[in-house]
Amino acid sequence: MTDFNKLNYIISTDSGCDLSIDVCNEKGIIPLFMKYNLDVETFTDSMEQVEIVKFYKKMEEEGKMFKTSAVNIQEAYDFLKELLKYNKPIIHISLGSGISGTYSNFLAAREMLDEKYEGHEIYIIDSTSASLGYGILVLEAAKMRDEGKSITEVVEYIESVKRGINPYFTTNTLTYLARGGRVTKIASIFGNVLSIKPILRLDYAGHLLVHTKGHGKANTYKKMIEAIKEQVVNPENQTLYVSHSNAIESAVEFAEMVKKELGFKDIYYSYIGSIIGSHTGPGLIAVFFHGKNRFE
Repeated sequence: MTDFNKLNYIISTDSGCDLSIDVCNEKGIIPLFMKYNLDVETFTDSMEQVEIVKFYKKMEEEGKMFKTSAVNIQEAYDFLKELLKYNKPIIHISLGSGISGTYSNFLAAREMLDEKYEGHEIYIIDSTSASLGYGILVLEAAKMRDEGKSITEVVEYIESVKRGINPYFTTNTLTYLARGGRVTKIASIFGNVLSIKPILRLDYAGHLLVHTKGHGKANTYKKMIEAIKEQVVNPENQTLYVSHSNAIESAVEFAEMVKKELGFKDIYYSYIGSIIGSHTGPGLIAVFFHGKNRFE
């Protein structure tokens, strides 16, 4: 277990980053456990794989539909205030502002702390991403901290590379994303009725877009690899990050194809947790990597 009192600064994030709680504990990362809802009942994301699998089974077998909301200002304030006990500077890497209001609420919470307390240093970073798209940034920030890099070096690095984190997603259905307003209902109907597999990405600001579409699994994978090839930089020197919503076999199948085709040195797998999974539904696979800046 990490002794945070011995660290030069604190790195925190929220559970939408889709790192497991075990990884966070190992790497000295403090997550805010976000909440999700089923009807009138509220749950807290534990970031534990066994709970994530149960979550997807409720969707797949019982047809449950979950909802989320942004971390509110009070929740963000309480979280940051608790971190002040370490008397260390703080870097908080947030779920992207193009997807959630969480980032703006953290900014408001920091302003409240600035008015009430003196002598603290808090950086709030808009990841412009979701899932392992900012899980990567959190892991790299922790690694740089442990290597002795200063807090300003870490902040500058994250700001310089965050829009070069490229994500590509595909799923069997757009129903869940359309329900939450992440894609248009027209796109959802078109994809679902014609059995077309959509390929999605994030734009420069972090908004979710339908990039293109594939006809069947083989064609979809081929088009995703073409898109990755266009954007990736030096794959032989980096890890391919892969997250999935209870679709490990498909995730491994596709990731191994990408690794073989483009020469990534290794692969990092993670489950999409309850927060992002409430919007994607089961069956989504996503890949993330360093490359050219995402499209405007």
